[in-house]
Amino acid sequence: MSKTGDMQTIYFDHAATTPVDQRVLEAMKPYFTEHFGNANSAHQRGNKAKVAVEEARETIAGLIGAEPAEIIFTCGGTESDNAAIKGAVNATGKTEIVTSPLEHHAVLHTAEALKRKGIRPVYVEPDASGIIRPEKVSEAITDHTALVSLMHVNNEIGTINPLKEIAEVCKAHRVPFHSDTVQSIGKLPVDVNELGLDFLSISGHKIYGPKGIGVLYMRHATPWLPWMHGGSQERRRRGGTLNVPGIVGLAKAFELCAEQMEQHRMHFKQLRQRLTAALDDKFGEHYQVNGATEAAVPHIVNLAFPNTEGGLDGEMLLLNLDVEGICVSNGSACTSGTVEPSHVLDGIGLEPEVANSSIRISMGKDNTVEDIDFLVEKLEVVVNRMTKATPA
Repeated sequence: MSKTGDMQTIYFDHAATTPVDQRVLEAMKPYFTEHFGNANSAHQRGNKAKVAVEEARETIAGLIGAEPAEIIFTCGGTESDNAAIKGAVNATGKTEIVTSPLEHHAVLHTAEALKRKGIRPVYVEPDASGIIRPEKVSEAITDHTALVSLMHVNNEIGTINPLKEIAEVCKAHRVPFHSDTVQSIGKLPVDVNELGLDFLSISGHKIYGPKGIGVLYMRHATPWLPWMHGGSQERRRRGGTLNVPGIVGLAKAFELCAEQMEQHRMHFKQLRQRLTAALDDKFGEHYQVNGATEAAVPHIVNLAFPNTEGGLDGEMLLLNLDVEGICVSNGSACTSGTVEPSHVLDGIGLEPEVANSSIRISMGKDNTVEDIDFLVEKLEVVVNRMTKATPA
C-alpha cells in the first residue's frame, strides 16, 4: 500500500507496469553518472559501459537458454514485436503472417500496417477461454507464411498458450515462430529451446525494471533483416546508442524475478484464492472471471459484473475504484481511455454488456492479503453505489 497525498492507495495494475525494484535502481545508478560512457566508444569509459552491456547480455541469454549473440537490445516490447515480424517478412519475401485476434496491439497493428505492403494477416480463432490450439495454427499455415506470432500469456485475461506444441507445428511446416513473452518472462519458466521459439520479445518495465528497454531474442540463422538502421550497434541489427543503465537494470530485474519465481507464484496463488473466495462470498452469481481459470497465470484476474441490476459500466467502475484508492484497469494500458470494448474480450466471444462491465486486476509481488481484503471491501462499496444509481 502506498500513500498519495492523504489517501492510501493500492496498486493492482502490474500487467500495465511495475515499480522499479530498489536493487535494480542501485545497479543502474553508476551508469548514469560514474560509468556514463558510450558503449561504442573505444576509450576506457566506453569500454566500462561495453563490459556492463555484454555482462547483461550474457545474464539474459543464460536465463532463457540462448546464446549471447542471439540477444538484441531494443527500447521495449513494442519495438521487439515490430522488429521480429517486419524483419521476418522482409527476409523471406512471403506474403502471409499467422497470428490471433487476441494479441497485443504491438502485433495486431503491425500486422494491419503490413497489409499496405501486400502482406495478408491470417487470424487463428481462440477457444472460449482464450487459448490458441495448435491444430488451428496448423490449419492456418500455408506455403506463403513468413512467420507465426502468438503471445505466451495474454495481458488482459492471463491465459497461457501452449507454445511448445505450437512450436512443433511451426517446425513441421518450416515456419519461424515468434512469441511476445512480455507477460510471462519472470513469472513462468521460459527457455527458447524447450519452447522451440525462433523470436521472443521482452520488456523491462513489466518485471520491476526500467521503462524504455527491451530485448528481441533471434535464433541464429533464422531469416531476418533489420528494420531499424543507423550505426554498427548490436552487430548492425539495431542502430542507436545503447541504453546502458536500462540494459543493466533489465538484466538485474530479470535475474531477481528468476530467483524468486516460485516464491512469487505461490504468493500470487494465495492472493488469487483469497480474492475469488471473497468475491464468491460478496457477489455470488453476480460476477464472473473471464478467460481460463486453470491454464492461466495467477496474478491476472479479469472480472465482469454482468448480472448486477442493469449491468455495470467497466470504465465507471474503474474510475469509482480509483476514487476509493484502488488502481485497476479495464484492459491493456495501451488502449485504456478508449470507449471501445476490449478486443480480447470480444475475441473470446463475450457479449458486449459483459465485456463492457469488466475490469482487470493484476497483482504484484508486494501486494498482501490485506490489500486483497481492502480491494474487495471497496469493490462491494462501489458496486452497491453504482447499482443503486443505475436506472431500473
